[in-house]
This record gives sequence, structure tokens and C-alpha cells, in this order.
Amino acid sequence: MGAAALMARGFSLPAWAATPAPAVTVGRAKSVIQIWMWGGPAHLDTFDPKPGAGADYCGPLDHPMATNVSGIQIGELMPMLAKQADKYSLIRSMTHGLNAHETASYTVQTGRLSGGHDVFPNVGAVVSLFKGYRAGYKGLIPPYIVLTEPQGRFSEAGFLGQPYKPFATGGDPAQPRFAVEGVIVPGVSDQRQRDRRALLHQLDTLGHALKDDPQVALLDATEKQAYELILGDAGKVFDLSEEKDDLRARYGRTTFGQSCLVARRLVERGIPYITINYRGDWDTHKQNFQTMRRRLPEMDKGLATLLEDLADRALLESTVVWWCGEFGRTPKIAWEAPWNGGRGHWGQVFSALLAGGGFKGGQVVGASDARGEEVKSRPVYPLDLIGSIYRQLGIPVDARLPHPEGVETHVLPMPAEGLPTAGLLKELV
Repeated sequence: MGAAALMARGFSLPAWAATPAPAVTVGRAKSVIQIWMWGGPAHLDTFDPKPGAGADYCGPLDHPMATNVSGIQIGELMPMLAKQADKYSLIRSMTHGLNAHETASYTVQTGRLSGGHDVFPNVGAVVSLFKGYRAGYKGLIPPYIVLTEPQGRFSEAGFLGQPYKPFATGGDPAQPRFAVEGVIVPGVSDQRQRDRRALLHQLDTLGHALKDDPQVALLDATEKQAYELILGDAGKVFDLSEEKDDLRARYGRTTFGQSCLVARRLVERGIPYITINYRGDWDTHKQNFQTMRRRLPEMDKGLATLLEDLADRALLESTVVWWCGEFGRTPKIAWEAPWNGGRGHWGQVFSALLAGGGFKGGQVVGASDARGEEVKSRPVYPLDLIGSIYRQLGIPVDARLPHPEGVETHVLPMPAEGLPTAGLLKELV
């Protein structure tokens, strides 16, 4: 995929500037890194351990780990995150009651229930609208990036349309060269890209004949932007060879670990919203604990290093890090065949991690009951969490979205719409 493909995917978006910029205030956060735990991780095995619940709930992971914050324990397979607990807070009372991947994903990422007339944009698309090009964002890299695969459960941009969809990089940052779709073509050197561009210009007789035409001028400008991304400094943000080997090793030489490193580099370039779509077999209907032992150390290494690295570079205060899946897993383990120690879907209560962007660290919000089956105190609904993130970004929760049919629509449901809410997370700011 070359420059023409980049142009087709919306890398040059002059039409966006035609609409008035929406109102936005100054928030403490400038960027968001969302770590989307595709499939729904088990809350009891990660950030809400229940060692007193017994073997049918804890399984073999019944020795939670103390953290560097007194009184906070997390799962025993995350020793590095245990040392960083002062940098993040845990929400142990997330709830929506939905147990299907599609509907739960939509609700957690939009704050709304599915099934209505409209498909609403998710958080990344809303941030792209308010903090992206229409708010004066000038970067060549799109303001909403997904590492590395599209999330796929719903249309992220909703009724905002194609320009607000994320750019999914494809490729694998753990490979010797991160082959980002449309930016780096496997097997094609930079010099070959330059030669192709020169040949294209030689053959473009129509462009030469109509060089004063406004549409041709617009295409020329778009081409320049695309090639600046391919061959110029902008695309170097994806070149991890610029990082020291020891830091790359600290993140972990895995797709997830190196995605966390790319996310930090994107934040340094001022990208407003980055999603790491962590497809790590978290939908553990079968053999849950084998997956936890394989995947949690990988997650622990990447996420803990990301938090530490952001803090060391004075970026954590201006960057929200949001870890969450669409739901949790059934607290009671299905030991029988064919599940063999599996956990099903559980939307009654689950956990989220929130760090940076002005949010306090070292806190726990809400609680589940003794077996992690229900909310015990301070329920937190998806719109409460999303609204809190918007607040840190300076996006008013009652700000209007541009609806294609002119319907008055806000970034989050208004009280009259009747969706459950317990209020923004004031205890974390």
C-alpha cells in the first residue's frame, strides 16, 4: 500500500475544517492510551482477587500480591504492576449487566445501550472530533490510532462517519521492522518508494496539464502529506529501532509490549487517542488459568513499563491510561469438561484501571462482594468512567455531537435519557 492508499484512507482531511470547531475547555489530559482487553479478562485473577472465596472461585491463583500502596493487593502474576500501584487507581465496581461481547463492547466504549436508532461514536472517535483536526490538530498522523488490529465489534465512528474511524496500523511492532499499513511496505526500501514517486510524476501528464486546477492542487497537497508520512520524519514514530535495546526489553519483545512502546512514542508526538487492541485470548471459557499464566506476565511487563516510562518522561500527568475489557468473567470456575477450569462472561461486576491525566494513583473505587459476583459498594457505570475521562480532557459531557439528521445529541446521555449513572469519579481528581 502506498501514497494513493494513504490518501484513500483519509490521511488528508481538508473537508473537516469546513465545520465550526466544537466548544472544548482546557483539561489536564492531552492524550489517552486505551488498553482494550478484547474478550473480557477475569477480574478475580487480575485486579480484584478474592483469596477467601475458596478454590471454586480462586482456583490455583489464591495468593494475591501486596503492592507498594498499603492495603491494595492485585493478582499474583503481576509483580511489576504491584510496584507501580501508586501510579494507578482501580475501579472494582464496574457494571452494566451485559454478557454478550458486541453489546457489552458497545456500552463500555460509548456509555450507551445498543439497539436504538443511532450507532454512537466510541470514546476514540469523540476525542478525535474534539481534540483532533477540527480543534486545530495539525499532525500528519491521524488523531485516533489503533495498534494493531481493528476492534471489530462495532463501528467505532458511529454516525460521525468514516473520517473519525481509527487508523489501524496492522503489522507487528515486535518484528524487526514494524510494517505499518500504508506507511511501510514490506520488501520496499525508502529509495524504491522515492523512485516510484518520481515515475508517477513523469507519467502524470494530466496533472501537468491542469496544474492550476484547484482539485489537482488539492491532490498534490495530499500526496505531499502522504509521502511525508512514508519518507519524512512523521512516519519515524513507528520506527522502534530508534529506542534503546534495554528499554525495548523492559517492555517485553512481544506484540503487546512493543505496542505499549509505540503508544508512548505516539503520545510524545501529540496523538490524542491511541488504542492497544490486546487480543490475548482473554475470552477464557476453557482453561482459564493456563491462559492467565501465559498472558498475565506479558501484560504485567508491558503495562508496568509503560506507566513507569510515561512518568519518567513527565508524560503521565497529561496522559490518561485506561485498561478495561467489555466485562469480567464468572467468579465461579467451571471445572467440568469441556471447560476444564474455564470462566464465562460476567457483566454484573468487573474491574478497570485508570492512571494519569490528572487522576489520582493508589486508590480503589468501589467494591465487589466477597466472591466477586455483585457490586457491593459505589457502582460505576461505563458512562461514569467515560464522562470522567472526557472531563480530564476538557470535553464537556453535555457538548453536542454533529448528528447527520440534525438531532440534538450529546457526547454522553443526558439525565432525561434514563440510563443508569452513579456520577463522575470525583474521588479520583
